[in-house]
Amino acid sequence: MSATEVLTATDYEAPMGALTLVASERGLRAILWPNDQDGEGWRDRVKLGEVVVGSSPVLDKTVAQLDAYFAGELTDFDLPLDPDGTDFQVEAWLGLAKVPYGETTTYGKQAADLGRPTATRAVAAANGRNPISIVLPCHRIIGADGSLTGFAGGLEWKRWLLDHEASNSPGQQRLI
Repeated sequence: MSATEVLTATDYEAPMGALTLVASERGLRAILWPNDQDGEGWRDRVKLGEVVVGSSPVLDKTVAQLDAYFAGELTDFDLPLDPDGTDFQVEAWLGLAKVPYGETTTYGKQAADLGRPTATRAVAAANGRNPISIVLPCHRIIGADGSLTGFAGGLEWKRWLLDHEASNSPGQQRLI
């Protein structure tokens, strides 16, 4: 992100409440949850510079795809992305898109899939800073014991997203 880059944001009304979508000219930068926007707490999870309210082709496409996702009509997002993080974080975040809709996996399996089988905690920490949740589906990552673990929107919304995908999947939700 350049020091002079201005990002564009718009509000999106999701079934679980208002989200804020943020994009650069290159792609979607962030999806902020209501609890991200309490004070300056979101800055701990998402790096953003100057943000102006408005619309853009990236935001319009994101809104259309989120609408289709929440209607149960879209299982794979096809959006230009512009995540801002370390090389390792971006690698972990982009790896999330490989977890199929309606399925879950563990942090350990995600680390192994990245070729870093001993980096489970680092992968979990990177996922905790995923700026583009839902689109990069960190909600599909669960604990090794099958438990739900941290999620930017809160565990109730992680469960909601998993249930939404399971109810719109042809097969049963399963651990991969």
